[in-house]
Amino acid sequence: MAAKAKGKESRKEEGQEQDTVAREIMTWKFLSLPQISALSEQNIEGVQKKLEEFLNFRQIKTSLKEAVLLDYYVSGFWWAKEMDFTHLQLSGFMGILNFLLENLSTKHITLEDNIKELGRAMAGIGESHSEKGGGLDFFSVDQAKAIISYLKISLFQHYKLYEYLFHNPREELVIGDENVVELVKPMDTLFPAPLEEGISYDMYSSFIALPPESEVETEEINQECHPEGLQPETESLDIDPMAGFTIEDVKSVLGQITNEIIGSLQTEINEKLQMEEEAYTVRIDKLKNT
Repeated sequence: MAAKAKGKESRKEEGQEQDTVAREIMTWKFLSLPQISALSEQNIEGVQKKLEEFLNFRQIKTSLKEAVLLDYYVSGFWWAKEMDFTHLQLSGFMGILNFLLENLSTKHITLEDNIKELGRAMAGIGESHSEKGGGLDFFSVDQAKAIISYLKISLFQHYKLYEYLFHNPREELVIGDENVVELVKPMDTLFPAPLEEGISYDMYSSFIALPPESEVETEEINQECHPEGLQPETESLDIDPMAGFTIEDVKSVLGQITNEIIGSLQTEINEKLQMEEEAYTVRIDKLKNT
């Protein structure tokens, strides 16, 4: 009876050890064994496509972060495959890559602390039943040394670049341009809309408010003909209001009005051009001084 009890206890202890090993392996499982098996059957291009699928990378051609991460995992897997790692060891090595990168990206761990984390994870390799084991007992001592050497020339050597990738915001590239096009308005006024480099809108509005040029001329002539403000009677509408004026008189009046309008416009335009010239001069001086 005592022998049977000892046999049951030994089998129970073996089962507990197997469960412990299984849990330790699960902690390092970044990719499942079926995924590792599928990757092992591919060439380098196939590994890249498979990892894009497994890691759910959808913007590999436009996202710098996804491109860097894909290169990180593809290079690591291919190196481990050339080291003739078993599927279990490949799974554990990919878990190490992910573990160290997660420490950097999400926990903001420094290079020194991340190296210490790697040391704790690999503690106990080569020792049987070590209490300090980090769950990577399926690696040999030589394999552990090779892994450390690879991480030294890959992640650890370029640690600052990976920190910049995850923690420094980058400017967005403008891959498109949006232009606002203003359609030509219907010609419902006698004056065109003012240009930005032309007259001001206030001046334009003052001319828009004026009556048409023919009405202005008629009003001027009526005021000269009727200085007392008397309007001709309705019965005299058939009389030509221009009968008492010669062509020279009309030309003189039109020339006077035109000169007044053009003179005021020229003055305003000259003032605005002078202001623009002074502004550009100041900007050029600032650029020379910088």
